[in-house]
Amino acid sequence: MNRRKKIVTKFQKKDKRANAKLHKSNKPTYVSKAERAKLAEQDAEQAIEHGATEVVQTSA
Repeated sequence: MNRRKKIVTKFQKKDKRANAKLHKSNKPTYVSKAERAKLAEQDAEQAIEHGATEVVQTSA
């Protein structure tokens, strides 16, 4: 019985791992603190540029 149980559990583990690879997590990828700061800085620069172009368009 022990030998049969070991074989069955071995295949169950293999199936479980294969199934886990098929269904990836919906968790978003990790973004480091430095990367978040860099992205925020870029967004701020774009907002400033966008604001400057808006002012030029409205005054023209």
